[in-house]
Parts: sequence; C-alpha cells; structure tokens
Amino acid sequence: MQAMILAAGFGTRLRPYSLQKPKPLFPVLNKPLLLATIGRLKNRGFSRIIVNCHHLREQIVQAVGSLTGVIVQEEEQILGTGGGLREACSYLSDDPLLVTNGDIYHTIDFAQIYKYHSQSSNMVTMALHDFPRFNNVVIEGNQVKGFVDSCSNSSMLAFSGVQVINPSILIEIEPGKQSCIIEHYRSLLTKKIPIHFLKYDNAHWTDMGTPGDYLELHQSLLRGITPCWPELEYGGDTFLIDSEADHSKHAEMKDWACVGKARIEPGALVSRCVVWDGAVVKNGSVFSDTIIIP
Repeated sequence: MQAMILAAGFGTRLRPYSLQKPKPLFPVLNKPLLLATIGRLKNRGFSRIIVNCHHLREQIVQAVGSLTGVIVQEEEQILGTGGGLREACSYLSDDPLLVTNGDIYHTIDFAQIYKYHSQSSNMVTMALHDFPRFNNVVIEGNQVKGFVDSCSNSSMLAFSGVQVINPSILIEIEPGKQSCIIEHYRSLLTKKIPIHFLKYDNAHWTDMGTPGDYLELHQSLLRGITPCWPELEYGGDTFLIDSEADHSKHAEMKDWACVGKARIEPGALVSRCVVWDGAVVKNGSVFSDTIIIP
C-alpha cells in the first residue's frame, strides 16, 4: 500500500515557531509528529510513503530521508496540495494512494479507509467529520456536492485532511505548477465525476494550526482526554519530562507540562507549556500557556 504525507506548507499561523521548525516536525509528546505519522502508516501496512517538503525542507530531509520505504519529494517552489500530488505521480503505482496532511493529529484508521476505498468503485474517498469550525464540504447521500467558504447549512461536514484517491485523477493537473486539490475536485464535479466520502463520527482530530491548538492538543493528550498513538510511546503522566532533560528538583511545574531535552533551572515555574529540545528556562523565570523554544 502507498501513502503520501503533505508536509510542504509554511505554517504561517504558527510563526515565530514555524520559522525555526517546519510544522510537521513540531514535537508532540517529545516526538516529531511527522515521524510518528510515518510510524503509524507503516504499522497499518503502508510500505511506500512519499513526503513532500518545501519550507525548511533540509530539516525534513534530515529527519526522514534515510528511513526505509520513505521517498522525500523536495519542491523548489511551493506546489500546493494539488501540485504536490501531481509531482508525486512518477513515484506511484496504479494502486490507490492514501493522502494525509502532515500537521494533523487524529484517530482515523488509515487501513480502514484504504480498504473501504479499494473495495469500492470510488475515484476519491474523502474522510469527513462534523467539526463546525471547518465545516465547508457540501454533501448529499454518500457524495460530495461542493465546497464553500464557510458553513451555511446542516448538510455540511469538514475535510479531515485524510483521503484515498486513484492516481489517475491527478493526471489532468498541470505539472510543475502550484494548485489546490480542492480546486481540482471542483473541476471534477463540474464534469459529473463523483467524489465520495466516509464520515467519521467519533474520531479525535486536531489541526495544529495555531499555538493555542498545539497547546490544547498536549493538554488533551496529557490529561487522557484524547487517545494517544502507540507510536508516541507515552506513559500517561500529566508531566512528561524527557530522560535527557536537565530538570532541577527546585523548579516548579503546575497543571501539566511537556519538556524535551531542555534545561529547567532552579526557581523556574512552568505551567501548561511545551518546552522544545535545547530550550533553557532560567532561574526565576515564569512561563505559562506558551511554547518555549531555544
């Protein structure tokens, strides 16, 4: 089975953090989300995984370029979701392709939607869910009927960023040009080519689009509200501190915290924070509800 992780975006809403690290490499429970996603795909039977990259792409190449079964597609210019998929056609077989965004945490079963699509006659199967903040996909029956800018009625769902497609539908996209896959789907709908979907009612889903979303994900994971991927190897404490962290016993932590390979000096107070590898929280510093970076 083959899959592609879209990991080329700029992460604009996560600046200044995304100026230092591409969003798919943001650590979740001290492990880069991209590495955890690759592990999750492999554990569900995907043996060929394409990762596209553009923004700070040298970091993604270094992180995953040597992994077995992973192909890194470097893009000199940002190609978007449509252009990136079209660029990947040379790596693909004719088998269905699972596509997932590299900046989402969710509990959608990759293998289940892949099997559902493979056993159908669908050209596209989008994983949709009810998420009012992002509901903009118009549905009717088991088909997508359109895409709008904002939620306007109850017959709408949100695109999860997970989908399975037949690679043949990508050929009409102009190669080497920036494009959006949703715009391509709009053109397919005008040609009466159906787009199907599978609805997920109980899937946990987080778009790490803003610092608040990123912190909320950690709070939810550390407090056991959101199920934790086995690939994150998390033991279940509300205070997760890396074994290589330099953490003074005279520092204080409150509510919850996730600390990577960082230094927390005596007298520091950290509350509801994610502390990245290499960060230093100095003596007497007080941090709450923030991401602490080197």
